[in-house]
Amino acid sequence: MELIRIRGSISSAGFAGGNRFVVGHWERSPIGPFGDVMWGTPDGQRILLAGNQKVADFVTSIYNFDDVRIGDLQTESDGRVTTVEGLGLNLHLSGGIARVIPFSRPLSFTRFVERPLAKFLMGVETFGTSSRGVSEWYQAKQWRWVKSGTAVLDGNNLGELSNFSQPIEVGFSEPPSKPAIVSLQVAIRFPFDN
Repeated sequence: MELIRIRGSISSAGFAGGNRFVVGHWERSPIGPFGDVMWGTPDGQRILLAGNQKVADFVTSIYNFDDVRIGDLQTESDGRVTTVEGLGLNLHLSGGIARVIPFSRPLSFTRFVERPLAKFLMGVETFGTSSRGVSEWYQAKQWRWVKSGTAVLDGNNLGELSNFSQPIEVGFSEPPSKPAIVSLQVAIRFPFDN
């Protein structure tokens, strides 16, 4: 079972009408740089937005979705500002002051020490196994709470930035309920050759 690592950022935010978005912007991965959007709709649908089939296949090998939409999708994030454009979505998130974790940690530390702390402080899991049997270790480098954000979907403004009103339920963990931009590395172990 090979251990792979991806590096980049996860940005998450909810909006007044009940739409929730988790944006992955990955600078390094086994399939090259890529971006994806996990969208939780107000009626509980779990939708993946991906720029191509390779990205869709990689993400769905880990997480569960009700629908996958593939097309021209551009994501950008520098750890402070995150933007998405494509597949009908225009999203802009801007973060505040950075909280930095300036040291690397072994995976065992992330699993046994960070996990209970992150769960207590932010309501997130730093280690777990998805329903597809994929184990993941989330190691944050820094995070910012989102201070402002807008989302327009198919020309309709989705309303004010808000906390997550309900979970997305694509994997074993959820993002913080409060909108955030997190720079991190994720270690991933598939139970099979991927």
